[in-house]
Amino acid sequence: MLRKVLLGLAALIIILLGVVYTRESTFRVERATRIEAPPDVVYALVSDFHAWDRWSPWAHLDPSMKTTYGGSPSGTGATYHWVGNDKVGEGDMRITESKPPQDLVIRLEFIKPMANVNRTEFTFKPDGSGTKVDWVMTGPLNFMGKGMDLFVGMDKMIGTDFEKGLASMQREAEADAKKRAEGTTASAAPAAPTPAVAAPVASPTPAPAK
Repeated sequence: MLRKVLLGLAALIIILLGVVYTRESTFRVERATRIEAPPDVVYALVSDFHAWDRWSPWAHLDPSMKTTYGGSPSGTGATYHWVGNDKVGEGDMRITESKPPQDLVIRLEFIKPMANVNRTEFTFKPDGSGTKVDWVMTGPLNFMGKGMDLFVGMDKMIGTDFEKGLASMQREAEADAKKRAEGTTASAAPAAPTPAVAAPVASPTPAPAK
């Protein structure tokens, strides 16, 4: 009886390993939203890694996280390195392509807890008075990654963070757009007219006495 149970468990394990092995070796996670702000305002929040603290869903998971910025101030060549606790691990980001304010591509390398290199792409398309933002991540799946995708789901794990990040990006971009609009309105407003000053009236010169 015990032998039959063990053989059954072994068969299930073999079947499970086979299922994992035959799964797709890449993943893709995508989320999109509409933001009531011009493309250049939204683009600025993504192309400058210094601005990621304002909206990134991972920026505040570890208050003691150490970050290092390098390369270009923004756009192609800008780099970002982070080291933190188990929630954030360690990794690097580098903007490899940028076409402001339409799109940019980031090489995302995870160093810890699991080494992996993924591609992240943001696109910004005008949509009426606002912008449609697409956030896509793609990458390879090793055997362990395939197992995680089978039981947990990469889309569920990462997609939830994307949704939080896009909601924060929307809040920050719309606030920036409002400030810019208010500043433009204030600078375009005509100056208040200077009140006219009445000219003094000369007193009549008395006629000489006769």
